[in-house]
Amino acid sequence: MAYTVLARKYRSRTFEEVIGQEPIATTLVNAINRGRIHHGYLFTGSRGVGKTSMARILAKALNCARADAPTATPCCECEICVAIAEGQDLDVLEIDAASNTGVDNIRELRSNAAYRPARARYKVYIIDEVHMLSTGAFNALLKTLEEPPEHVKFILATTEVQKVPATIQSRCQRFNFRNIAPEAIAGRLAEIAAAEGAEAEEAVVRRVARLANGSMRDALSILDQLLSVSPRKLTVQLLEQLIPPAQDEQAFRLLEHTAAGRVPEVLTATDEILAGGRGLEVFCNDLIEVARTLLHIRACGSDSPIVDIPAGAREEYARLAGQFELSHYVQMIAMLEELRRNVRFSAAGRALTDAVMVRLARLRQWGAIEQLLTQLPAQAPEPVEKKNAPRR
Repeated sequence: MAYTVLARKYRSRTFEEVIGQEPIATTLVNAINRGRIHHGYLFTGSRGVGKTSMARILAKALNCARADAPTATPCCECEICVAIAEGQDLDVLEIDAASNTGVDNIRELRSNAAYRPARARYKVYIIDEVHMLSTGAFNALLKTLEEPPEHVKFILATTEVQKVPATIQSRCQRFNFRNIAPEAIAGRLAEIAAAEGAEAEEAVVRRVARLANGSMRDALSILDQLLSVSPRKLTVQLLEQLIPPAQDEQAFRLLEHTAAGRVPEVLTATDEILAGGRGLEVFCNDLIEVARTLLHIRACGSDSPIVDIPAGAREEYARLAGQFELSHYVQMIAMLEELRRNVRFSAAGRALTDAVMVRLARLRQWGAIEQLLTQLPAQAPEPVEKKNAPRR
């Protein structure tokens, strides 16, 4: 029997199993229970956050054969539910817009939409990466999307919603899928590892969850890779052998050396990051993002809602954030952004990078504007009269 990858094997089957998108699942459940099912939905969000999985769950909820009407709890066992889960149902058509971009493809879809479903309750069109459609294809889809037949539902999914015309967006109910929290990903990874008969160290699942950057599919792909090497025990040593440290972790350690003023360690850490294949521009962006997070913590506190870091790392980030003043962070971000622009056109990009890293390591030696202001006298000195003032 062919091997099924974890991302497919453990894909959410019902609204209750959805990870990280509970508000969207609750909204769809309420709409189904109250009979307020829209004819068009637009699912937006980054890759691997559950857009297509949610679309399939919604299609099963609309067409489950064991229910007399759309149900929020599809059985997942009837012939229709199984076919939808496998992407093989006759009435639930998944279309990849990246390879069906032309107006002729949409015209064919429109002509087929006029026919009633073969066996299901609704004919559901799931159009993935819909932003890849051409302008003509969007125009061809517009009228059908606005007034489709009663037996047709559209579910559009995209990672770049800004490329979807406003006329299309206005005819759909839009749901924004957020990146899944690292804690939720780590919990799910621990469950799946146990189900696969493997013992995973807590540090491993937390690290994989951070490497996934909010994508459950990416996290499961990494876990799949680890299990192929060691199917019984997953350790930190194994993870470090296969996967380099996360970008934000590397940038964080580099800024730790910067805060301590350790120039040799700063230059060594910079060399290690760049030797791992990071481009100079990407390297600058990584440092800017970490510096921005530290700026938010320094200004608003580590518990602020605008601080987007795992709960387990908040104490560590808060400690480092206190090493610099706010003005230091402003200067740091400005220097890194200037470096990012300069390395794009310079033949000496690496030398510029090393020079800026040394300046950052000496940043705490510069007087912060807040400290300089406190050293000013309370009152300005009175002007001194000139000795040789002219006589009238």
